[in-house]
Amino acid sequence: MRHFLDFEKPIAELEGKIEELRRTTDAGGIDVAEEVARLRDKAQALLKTTYAKLTPWQKTLVARHPDRPHASDYVAALVTEWTPLAGDRAFADDKAVLAGIGRFRGRAVAVLGTEKGKDTESRVRHNFGMARPEGYRKARRIIELAGRFGLPILSFVDTAGAFPGIEAEARGQAEAIARSIEACLEAPVPFVATIIGEGGSGGAIALAAADRVLMLEHAVYSVISPEGCASILWRDAAQAPQAAEALRLTAEDLRRLNLVDAVVPEPMGGAHRDPAAAIAAVGQQVQACLEPLLALDAATLRARRREKFLEMGRNSVL
Repeated sequence: MRHFLDFEKPIAELEGKIEELRRTTDAGGIDVAEEVARLRDKAQALLKTTYAKLTPWQKTLVARHPDRPHASDYVAALVTEWTPLAGDRAFADDKAVLAGIGRFRGRAVAVLGTEKGKDTESRVRHNFGMARPEGYRKARRIIELAGRFGLPILSFVDTAGAFPGIEAEARGQAEAIARSIEACLEAPVPFVATIIGEGGSGGAIALAAADRVLMLEHAVYSVISPEGCASILWRDAAQAPQAAEALRLTAEDLRRLNLVDAVVPEPMGGAHRDPAAAIAAVGQQVQACLEPLLALDAATLRARRREKFLEMGRNSVL
């Protein structure tokens, strides 16, 4: 069954009526095609109107939608000959970070991603997409491996942030994130990152300090979650919608501020309504960004990447 967000209740009611009419047709042979078509058109119009004026908080909810395609879905659809690589060669393998090599549109690439999981069991296994230090050290290992073998890097980011537990801090969480960011910036190969859901704080940028940063239309990218921001500023997580407004975390805001390079349109109603179309759109945009980068040498890539991140904020107007 489709999961509806709170602001989608009117749409849910219409789609519920459509399903009810269909069951009536199946059970009694009554022809209700005309009424079903009318309600479907009404539901589509309402869906279009609703998604055309989403607030930043509503976009945050869409970015977290449980049916939204995950990093593993993008890898499965876009990468062939996928070979996962595990472990940081120091402590353990962090399941929150997917890593491996494969082929994207026939070209050998290295791939990274943060994976939240799709059900209770897989979410626990992937720690809800919140990486520990070993996850970021694994990412760094794969980035360095890609550099050695001349493999372009693709990353798919969807995380609320790095894991904040005591054991992660004890194992050097901040240092691991910083080293992963450093590895991204120093990579001698083309690097394209895509924010596919949540882009939370350093936990996201550790896999997204890339030559080109793409962002899905209803994804969010911020230094802190709206709830975390509200708890700090107002001592009240219920103020999250107000915090979301202030954080400028939507794709439109970030593109306007030149913090991301392109916004990838989503199917009507969000990527969760048509995952295959959303993934295909990301694949097309990744290819379009990757092609010109392949012609650049390592020194040029590093220099341009450095300047790109140093330039952020210089000419932006909030």
